[in-house]
Amino acid sequence: MDNRIKDLRENNDLTQQQVADKIGITQRKYSYIETGVQPLTDEILVKLSLLYDTSTDYILKQTEIKERYR
Repeated sequence: MDNRIKDLRENNDLTQQQVADKIGITQRKYSYIETGVQPLTDEILVKLSLLYDTSTDYILKQTEIKERYR
């Protein structure tokens, strides 16, 4: 996933554990997703977009516009 989700996490001053807790997965699983070892599922993608108030397209690098679609 490149490092867009890592950048979002760090820009929000969150640890991997904090993000994992907020989206309901283990820190290990989140780490695997962040490093690309494990694929990003649709469910986790949506949870991350809600957490960071950004679009799924931004997370997937389909756009450079961070704002969520209204």
